[in-house]
Amino acid sequence: MELDARVAALSALADPVRLRMVDVLVAGDASPGELRQQLDLPSNLVAHHVKVLQDAGLVSRHRSHADRRRTYLRLHRDGLTGLLPGATDGAGAAERVVFVCTANSARSQFAAALWQRASPIPVASGGTRPGPAIAPAAVSAARRHGLTLVQERPRSVDGLLRDGDYVVTVCDAAHEELGPAGPSTRLQLAGTSHWSVPDPLAEGTDAAFDAVYDDIAVRVADLAPRLDAAAQRGIPHAPSEKDA
Repeated sequence: MELDARVAALSALADPVRLRMVDVLVAGDASPGELRQQLDLPSNLVAHHVKVLQDAGLVSRHRSHADRRRTYLRLHRDGLTGLLPGATDGAGAAERVVFVCTANSARSQFAAALWQRASPIPVASGGTRPGPAIAPAAVSAARRHGLTLVQERPRSVDGLLRDGDYVVTVCDAAHEELGPAGPSTRLQLAGTSHWSVPDPLAEGTDAAFDAVYDDIAVRVADLAPRLDAAAQRGIPHAPSEKDA
């Protein structure tokens, strides 16, 4: 990294609020409103600190693929090499990882199959409104990348989740439908993350499906060692409201 870029990144991270924001974004994408709630900050301060992180090239913002009035922030990890939390920081001992999107016909299918290849932790996927079949273009993309899909058909997330799951929403619509706190406060989850991944069916091209595959592959490669290390150390998952 060039000296000027290093100085800008370190200066941006020198503020404790911005460092806490980065800690939140390590787990996944978040809207400014979600950052405000998690960090208990007024909107004007969130906007100021987000701008500093953007100007330093550490964070980018894009519109929700579901609700266009909403935006999500994504962390640029290449600007934080050696500065991110360690492999076990912020991750509970997941008994299973569950990927959720709306139709469970493409993105969550990719994620589950990539996870099965990357981690020994069991995996499943589901949809908030599952479609009738896995998208043919998703099947073709998986074949191009030598990926074996985990499921034969989409399934509903209703009744799928259980205590000890680590839930990752991989589309904005599912995340906004379920809420940032996770699918259910009745469950004792190991954790939750959101990955703001566009719907490749909107374009329907091979290039769109390949881009989504590449995006999810990078995210799986980052999350898998953190959850694997937490599982090996037996880090307990966070208590839910029912345990309070």
